[in-house]
Amino acid sequence: MNMQEMDKQQLQQLKGELEQAYAAFKARGLKLNMSRGKPSAEQLDLSAALLQPLSDFKDADGVDVRNYGGLTGIPEARRLFGELMDMPAEQVIIGGTASLNLMYDTIARAFLHGVLPGKTPWGKLDKVKFLCPAPGYDRHFAICESFGIEMLPIAMTAEGPDMDAVEKLAASDSAIKGMWCVPMYSNPDGITYSEAVVKRIAALKPAADDFRIMWDNAYGVHHLDANDRDHLANIYTACAAAGNEDMVYMYASTSKITFAGGGISAMAASPANIAYTVKQLGVQTISYDKVNQLRHCRFLPDKAAVDKHMARHAAVLKPRFDIVLQALAQQIAPLRIGEWHQPKGGYFVSYYALPGTARRIVELCKQGGVELTGAGAAYPYKNDPDDSNIRIAPSYPSVDELKQAMELFCIACKLAAAEKLLG
Repeated sequence: MNMQEMDKQQLQQLKGELEQAYAAFKARGLKLNMSRGKPSAEQLDLSAALLQPLSDFKDADGVDVRNYGGLTGIPEARRLFGELMDMPAEQVIIGGTASLNLMYDTIARAFLHGVLPGKTPWGKLDKVKFLCPAPGYDRHFAICESFGIEMLPIAMTAEGPDMDAVEKLAASDSAIKGMWCVPMYSNPDGITYSEAVVKRIAALKPAADDFRIMWDNAYGVHHLDANDRDHLANIYTACAAAGNEDMVYMYASTSKITFAGGGISAMAASPANIAYTVKQLGVQTISYDKVNQLRHCRFLPDKAAVDKHMARHAAVLKPRFDIVLQALAQQIAPLRIGEWHQPKGGYFVSYYALPGTARRIVELCKQGGVELTGAGAAYPYKNDPDDSNIRIAPSYPSVDELKQAMELFCIACKLAAAEKLLG
């Protein structure tokens, strides 16, 4: 029965039953952290072969990767990410373990030097603003906060960011210098930008001539079912066709493909952007870890190998997503106290509770032994105006732990809703 149609007596009775169920669950003493989208040990074990000793240390050009040099990465790593990102290898730079590092450094260089020769460094401007599709990735927002960038939330739709708002804002204010995007299986909604949205982003006419799209394709190969998956249009091709070749920086990594703490990352962009970045990067470092790059390329030599490897990940992840979605369908849907997306990939299920209850749900879960991502974390300044969104990260717990966590989560959602409806 729809909880919002219950009378006060029915709600009070239900609340009493839920409080008993909650107390019984707390007594189990479960301790589980689901606050981040971390791969499980079962997933990390899929890449154990990376730790096998290399038989030699020569890259595809015959260069010893143990030595200095190779600032942009070994040839086979650039080719691999070029294939994954559908970009020419010469327009790819291979980084360290995390693409977040590359994104942070891109923003830092823009503040110190400007985005291209002759462009004003952002650090010399009175104000810098960014468009931030929300809910979105909290670490993107943290980068903005660290540089004092004002964040302008953009509502997400089923096809991606609200492009009417994006186009209007970008064209109206030269202080708006960029936009964050997680375009495939977005964090946390699991939405893939439609081809129409990608083309509208590529065709933007910003007031700022140094406006940049930060295209973080973190989940580009993370499908739960290779036969029932989303597809993403190529943003660089679309930008080039629209005369905006320099407007986009693209990022990816193997963080959730191999070892989350020991992968490799990549940045791709226009020839002009790459040349300018390489010039500045050469002052910052001599090279990233080319031995690790070689290990990865011996283990995953091409996209076909990556796809095969990701199918093994999907076999681990999909049952966990099914547990979350089945629990919500059975326990929450009949009561009509929440909504959620059913993603075809990525790492999260984005739950929308009754407005005004998300923080209470997260607190109830924490007291019950399950730590979730903080309510509001997926919004700029951690400000969810509806106090509704909660990011569920199913990957890290065991199947049994996740079943228990979802039992607690559903009790918490119902109890918080009953409290809210009773006033």
